[in-house]
Amino acid sequence: MRTLAFTAVAAIAASVAAPAAAQTLSNPTWYGSVGYSNLSSDDTDVDLDGLTGRVGARFNPYLGVEGELTVGLGDEQMVPNVDVQLNHDAAVYGVASYPVAQNFEVFGRLGYGTTEIEASGLGSTVTNNSDSWNYGVGANYFFDGVNGVRADYTRRDFQDDAGEADIWTIGYVRRF
Repeated sequence: MRTLAFTAVAAIAASVAAPAAAQTLSNPTWYGSVGYSNLSSDDTDVDLDGLTGRVGARFNPYLGVEGELTVGLGDEQMVPNVDVQLNHDAAVYGVASYPVAQNFEVFGRLGYGTTEIEASGLGSTVTNNSDSWNYGVGANYFFDGVNGVRADYTRRDFQDDAGEADIWTIGYVRRF
């Protein structure tokens, strides 16, 4: 199911971007980012921290795709003697951007991902994997046209009634 969903999101992003970017598909603009993320669930009172890395390709100033991977930074105590940690969170997105000024752009993104969270305590460990439809907004500000800062918010809508979560990220972004 997860492979089918990733393929469907990639196919949708490619079909939307292809007509608008036919002349630049062979030479997209690449970018990468690294930053701090905070994941908070609507169902629990736990905030999990992570390190997020992204790689993206822009087919024109307005359309692109990106992939991201977040790994957990430590754990948090959910209840006495039970610690929860983010093992990983990975997703792919179709991205629509709008350049507001020469070095400032806003964007929206829609994608599909998977999240693995682990709870341990009292001599046992439980791992939970959940797939999610993700959507969010953000902005990039470039200091010199190449190096900049990125801030974004993403909502995770987990499948199989597994709840929802918010992720806030701030970090460094670079165009290649």
